[in-house]
Amino acid sequence: MKTLHATYLGYAGAILSAIIMLLLGLLGNLGIYTGAAAMMQEWHLFFSLSVAGIVGGMIESAIISFVILYLFAVVYNWLLSRNQ
Repeated sequence: MKTLHATYLGYAGAILSAIIMLLLGLLGNLGIYTGAAAMMQEWHLFFSLSVAGIVGGMIESAIISFVILYLFAVVYNWLLSRNQ
């Protein structure tokens, strides 16, 4: 089996989560998915429907996603190496 490249997986997750946060902020400002936008405001420290809040939410979600996916790949590779 192949190992995961932890940094690339982290980057991919960070980019994807930042794009999703941007879309959620834009759609929340248009009145679509207001419930989801309200939940993101409760869950994320820096997210709001202002421009600065959307950018802050994008940065926050990118950092969180990068760390989680990077650690996932590190643990996966460690378990894979122990199994062989």
